[in-house]
Amino acid sequence: MSGIVGLSTITTVTANVIATAELTIDTPGEGFIDITAEVRHFADKATARDGTVSLFLRHTSASLTIQENADPDVLRDLTTALRHLAPRDFGWIHDTEGPDDMPAHVRTMLTGVSLQIPIVGGHLALGTWQGIYLIEHRARPHRRQIILQFAGSQRG
Repeated sequence: MSGIVGLSTITTVTANVIATAELTIDTPGEGFIDITAEVRHFADKATARDGTVSLFLRHTSASLTIQENADPDVLRDLTTALRHLAPRDFGWIHDTEGPDDMPAHVRTMLTGVSLQIPIVGGHLALGTWQGIYLIEHRARPHRRQIILQFAGSQRG
């Protein structure tokens, strides 16, 4: 039988900082780019102790996600799934920027352009097998910008 196990002790902190930076990524074309290390580096430079790091991607044909980082086959299968959900040859009307543009917009709508990750005790509160990814939905390389923002308390 499964059920709710319980709620941990609630901790509180006074938020005393908002730190912001822009991360620029040159993508190689369609696929997943692991940006976990860059987000950790930002949190470390912001001397984050407890709070939230927010990521916002400033584009409509790429997206952000948290996904398994242990088996690369997962990312290949997810790329295949996204191709099936929004195929290039669907008969899209919008094709001004090429046949991969409209499917990229649909894939972005399905996966999203923002993430929020708790930081607890100075560490991203990701699960054991979780990584943070930029997903490039276009076939060609692109330069992508992600706004990173930490709100919370700082380490002493």
